[in-house]
Amino acid sequence: MIFEKAGASTGTAMLEAVAVGVTNLIFTILAMFFIDKVGRRPLLMIGVVGMFVSLSLAALHYYDGSLVSDTARVISILGFVAFFAFSQGAVIWVFLSEIFPNKIRSKGLALGSFVDWIVNAVIGLVFRLALTHFGGGEVSMFFALLMILFFFFVLKVMPETKGKSLEELEKIVVLEK
Repeated sequence: MIFEKAGASTGTAMLEAVAVGVTNLIFTILAMFFIDKVGRRPLLMIGVVGMFVSLSLAALHYYDGSLVSDTARVISILGFVAFFAFSQGAVIWVFLSEIFPNKIRSKGLALGSFVDWIVNAVIGLVFRLALTHFGGGEVSMFFALLMILFFFFVLKVMPETKGKSLEELEKIVVLEK
């Protein structure tokens, strides 16, 4: 639907949808190799900037197709998927398993997973309506602006957990509160 709303034919939209899945797979695997080398926060920062740029380009295409070519439109959507998979899509699961104190880790991870899947479900349910009602430009720009908030959340709130034992993280998280 996203690709068709952006002007792709049904056949082309199907190929682009397959490209989304392949991109997601490749960049999730890449994230597995970089998450312990680079760290969680740097991956999130790289991802959020990339997602912002990708969503902004997609919004420009929806606002005026002559501003951004069809090739750039596909690249912007695939770029969003790549940056998401490389950062937030992979990091959140590692971060959730590390950030909670040992006594409540299982409950914290369960709650974090629950919230993640509920938010994903709500976005999935509302997205089609929002795209139809507001248009692709507005929806893309809304999510691009959310990336700015996410950037500052990562910058100010999320601690780096790379290279720290669970016991060290428990002390850091407790001390910061």
